[in-house]
Amino acid sequence: MMADTRGPRDAQPTLRDVAERAEVSAMTVSRVLRDDPKVAPATAARVRTVIAELGYRRNEMARSLRLGSGTGLVGLVVTNLANPFYSRLALGVDSVLAQHGLKSVIGNTGQDLDSERSLVQDLVARRVDGIIAVPADADQRHLAAAAAEGVPVVLASRPPSDFAADCVLVDDYGGARSATERLLAAGHRRIGFLGSPPTVYTSIERLRGYADALADAGIGAEPAYIRQGQQQTGEAARAASELLDLPEPPTALFCSNNRNTIGAFRAIRRAGTTTALAGFDDFELADALGLPLTIVAYDSDELGREAGRLLATRIRDGSVRSATRRTVVPTTLVHYGTSGSTAH
Repeated sequence: MMADTRGPRDAQPTLRDVAERAEVSAMTVSRVLRDDPKVAPATAARVRTVIAELGYRRNEMARSLRLGSGTGLVGLVVTNLANPFYSRLALGVDSVLAQHGLKSVIGNTGQDLDSERSLVQDLVARRVDGIIAVPADADQRHLAAAAAEGVPVVLASRPPSDFAADCVLVDDYGGARSATERLLAAGHRRIGFLGSPPTVYTSIERLRGYADALADAGIGAEPAYIRQGQQQTGEAARAASELLDLPEPPTALFCSNNRNTIGAFRAIRRAGTTTALAGFDDFELADALGLPLTIVAYDSDELGREAGRLLATRIRDGSVRSATRRTVVPTTLVHYGTSGSTAH
């Protein structure tokens, strides 16, 4: 067994420290602590040896959380506070948490995994009663570790990766496919795509819906018409301008979120083209742009409310239950034109 090389800042070993030293998952360590008979005896013995060597003590406060007996605080971890979607999400979360005597503490990660990891670890150390997170990346080991330590975790907008957790999603694939199909029905065959970073679940699913709609129409998704990674409206405007400057520019653009839609609108206005526009996420003044615009809309407040309900139930019933729950919020198409809007 390796010698203990932890420094002063690691004076209180975590469950993850035990997992790494014993070369098992954090969930396996948690099962050993619960005397789970399904853990192989040799593995359990190795984990207990490491626990003794490191002097690990499990967080009984976090492990026994119940409504009314914790700190009364819930961590809400989001990726971009500049996006109005997150303010609506937070309002929905707070409206439910308030009914249970809980309040949220919001942390912004800027879509940065290291920032998210540090924020989640800090929330766990501060004994929050639970965490609602919109993960920045598919690497969610820090969230898995928090859940394994007894902190209830609910994911919003993106599903859990390699660990079990409740989540509430949007019909990303179906909404993107429907919007692209509407553009195709209007006669467009060169349709561009503007999206978030390609590692983000929502961007992956919305690109998939867009590509499948094109494929069903006998059109391949053309890489030259796809731009991903834009998180701010300025970046989106530049990406849209690149597409509009192509020798054969797209006659329509589908945008995977509201920041990209707004940026694309600005690029279209500057270029003076008649490029059709469709996007995911409704936003304020979408009906006042003076440009035909198809929006994939959904109730972002309900997304937050459902996340709040899932977390409140998880805290009330205990962080460890046999089944996790997944809820999908439906989408609708809204068309904004010069004479108002219509929903389909």
